[in-house]
Amino acid sequence: MAQTTLGAQELATALLDAVRIAPEDWHRLKGNRRARALEQAAAAVIYLLKENDAEALAHLQQAVGWLDRSMSAPPCPTHPH
Repeated sequence: MAQTTLGAQELATALLDAVRIAPEDWHRLKGNRRARALEQAAAAVIYLLKENDAEALAHLQQAVGWLDRSMSAPPCPTHPH
């Protein structure tokens, strides 16, 4: 892999930090398919760079699930059903 000034893993981590849904935004964005897919895809890149194919695949599958609508947000654990 090519080396960069920051390094690929650092860049991928910065990307994930930038797109990660913060706890205070979770209720507002829990059903936002693009936001959820972006978060999962960014996490997948980190696992790919760490050569953890199984985790990368799991995150990519979740990203696809958000985009193809086969996945939806679980109920909030802090609210009764």
